[in-house]
Amino acid sequence: MTGRLVVVGGGQAAFALVAKLRALKDMRPITIVSAEASLPYQRPPLSKKYLLGEADLSRLQFRPESWYPENHVELRLSTEVTSIDRTAKTVTLSDGSTIDYEHLALATGARPRRLPAEIGGDLTGVYTVRDYLDADRLGLEMTEGRKALIVGGGYIGLEAAAVAHGRGLGVTVIEMADRILQRVASPATATILKAIHTARGVDVREKTGLVRLLGENGRVTGAELSDGTVLPADIVIVGIGITPNDQLARDAGLEVSNGIVVDAFARTSDPAIFAMGDCAILPFEGKMVRLESVQNAVDQAEAAAAVIAGGDEPYVPKPWFWSDQYDVKLQIAGFCMGYDDTLVRPGPREGSVSVWYFREGRFIAVDAVNDAKAYVVGKKLLELGRSPDRAQLEDPALDLKTLTL
Repeated sequence: MTGRLVVVGGGQAAFALVAKLRALKDMRPITIVSAEASLPYQRPPLSKKYLLGEADLSRLQFRPESWYPENHVELRLSTEVTSIDRTAKTVTLSDGSTIDYEHLALATGARPRRLPAEIGGDLTGVYTVRDYLDADRLGLEMTEGRKALIVGGGYIGLEAAAVAHGRGLGVTVIEMADRILQRVASPATATILKAIHTARGVDVREKTGLVRLLGENGRVTGAELSDGTVLPADIVIVGIGITPNDQLARDAGLEVSNGIVVDAFARTSDPAIFAMGDCAILPFEGKMVRLESVQNAVDQAEAAAAVIAGGDEPYVPKPWFWSDQYDVKLQIAGFCMGYDDTLVRPGPREGSVSVWYFREGRFIAVDAVNDAKAYVVGKKLLELGRSPDRAQLEDPALDLKTLTL
């Protein structure tokens, strides 16, 4: 047994780190400090099954309360770390107490970007979803027949649109860029998903920005758009990206650059302090990136756990993502950053399709829409370091599985 590990945060990365250490039979003292009142829980279902009423909070929690004392893990809930003293190796908490550490892990996640107050961002009825309390408040507002405006056409916005439509609301999505998903996917994938939404009656407006929200008595009532139209709106859901929670690290003098800078071992500029998940910016294919996904949070945290336990294996990201919208499952293998070519391949069933990404002739990612085989094969090819021949992929008769043999 060695000195204490203090983990700041109660999300996916925090729990994965702790669970992996215990799986490795590392029994050092561990304290988790989380600002939330709940036991550590999954966040992605908040904007999907939880908001649809298909899962309650207890089903989202990683383990029951008894797991923590049984595994000698101290939980400090409803508590924030307010400062780090790197020289003394202590953290100060919001209740005024301090905790010594040998290693410190920052799994502080990220927070949704909000609309500025000067354009109505502080009106009642304007929502972002980061924790279960946000989802609870939004869920109470989602009553059939009301009108919802979704600001932002990324995956967060599109998932919110699908849930709102599923609960019987009239839905409009606005995206100020030329198209939805402009930052994260190809025009082909954007076209496919836009068609899925419009077929269900969702009004998707691209090249359309928000000028300001309108309100009465402090409550949102509508929106003025950049094309001059005014829309009524009972609720507004904001999905315009996230900002890493890196202020604690910045205040402690750690290197920060759109996230807490870490090396391939998840170490920060202070070797006693690690960072992982959405708050961290890490090396990937020669660049520093933030990989905003559950998969990265878990894999990076588990790699960090192995290092803390005495290992020396670097973390090599193998990104994958998913998005559930209506009865459509989008599965993504790889990271399409820097792609210069795409190929659209029809799937085996109606409504299934995949988009394959290439950079300088090398396969780098695939978006699979209701096409599990394309996803599995694409993921395997990336793991093997293989790049399929484009001409082969263009052949609709090709059995994708042969590419991995």
